Amino acid sequence: MWALLLLVGAASVSAHLQDHSFDGQKVFRVLPQNDEQVEILNFLASIMEVDFWRPDSVTLIRPKMQVDFRVEAQKSFDVEDLLKESGMEYQVLIDNLQAALDAQFDSKARTASHSYEKYNNWDTIAAWTADIAAQNPDLVSRSVIGETYEGRPMYLLKLGKSGLNKKAIFMDCGFHAREWISPAFCQWFVKEAVETYGKDTVITTLLDQLDFYVLPVVNIDGYVYTWTNDRMWRKTRSKNAGSICIGTDPNRNLNAGWCTLGASSSPCASTYCGSAPESEKETKALADFIREHLSTIKAYLTIHSYSQLLLFPYSYTYNLPSNYNELNSIAKAASKELASLYNTKYTYGPGAETIYPAAGGSDDWAYDQGIKYSFTFELRDTGRYGFLLPESQIKPTCEETLLAVKYIANYVLEHLY
Repeated sequence: MWALLLLVGAASVSAHLQDHSFDGQKVFRVLPQNDEQVEILNFLASIMEVDFWRPDSVTLIRPKMQVDFRVEAQKSFDVEDLLKESGMEYQVLIDNLQAALDAQFDSKARTASHSYEKYNNWDTIAAWTADIAAQNPDLVSRSVIGETYEGRPMYLLKLGKSGLNKKAIFMDCGFHAREWISPAFCQWFVKEAVETYGKDTVITTLLDQLDFYVLPVVNIDGYVYTWTNDRMWRKTRSKNAGSICIGTDPNRNLNAGWCTLGASSSPCASTYCGSAPESEKETKALADFIREHLSTIKAYLTIHSYSQLLLFPYSYTYNLPSNYNELNSIAKAASKELASLYNTKYTYGPGAETIYPAAGGSDDWAYDQGIKYSFTFELRDTGRYGFLLPESQIKPTCEETLLAVKYIANYVLEHLY
């Protein structure tokens, strides 16, 4: 078995998953039962290009952990043979990635203009940020908090009625480029705020008494790249000195246990922590803004996908936060709210023990800055579509997520500190 794979693999370590038809590429789900089976997955990753979807690095795999990964078409049969031979439990989640990719675009709203029920490219989102602010001047304003590595402005929307000494909640989307449902939620949230202000009592109270800062896409360059070159791209698009590999994982790039557990110091890794904390212009702009507004920002929400999780600190350590009981009860109640609409089940808890350790994440960083209500959402689904959630699921996903976000925001409003 190993000899066969060494032959298969030797030629392909340098081959990239960048040849951009995804035709015939497969996504596998495996359940390694013991250390030996974990070792087989490590071996696989050492001889061929494997894109780990969950967890996001081979180093995080443990026995009894569900593992989702993608392999190129030419290797998929060899991988399947190896899994069979090793006796590892597996299933093919996505049989042909290109077909799943094409099937994402199943929205009835096939307009060239912006739509809340389809995936919008960056130019469309950027134009939308200007439009929504222009159309709702008493509720929304737009500013630029920095620019990306490739020079794109980072637009931030501020939502709320003007008032004195208002506290705020900061929410961002699109840290990881391929998680398209995430920016879709930030847009949906803004839409709901402006459309239901004055009608929905909770939204009205929230916007009267709090401000919301919404960053619709953090990793804009990466997001653009997923539209133009590689739908599966995750990282930023910055160049790395001394390496041909591009990009840093922006959610491993903050100064919270930086580059320790669950982050890589290799520029070629999908969880590369960067050359230093805040080495990326995008994370630096976000962190600078939050530091400048620390006296007012009382909650931090960051939206990712996929897995249906509601996480809170810590991810860089197994230690629990000082207000663990409070955060856990908020997460429990918010998950219940979310499930009340379509019965979508979320798992909640501290990041490290609920999924896996990951250092340098924005939620831990915000929490350590003194923002005691800090949460990460991992939206739909649990792997049937993974990062390729069809557009027909945007509306239900956003509707249910909004219930949880409203619950958290209302809790924060009632427990200002």
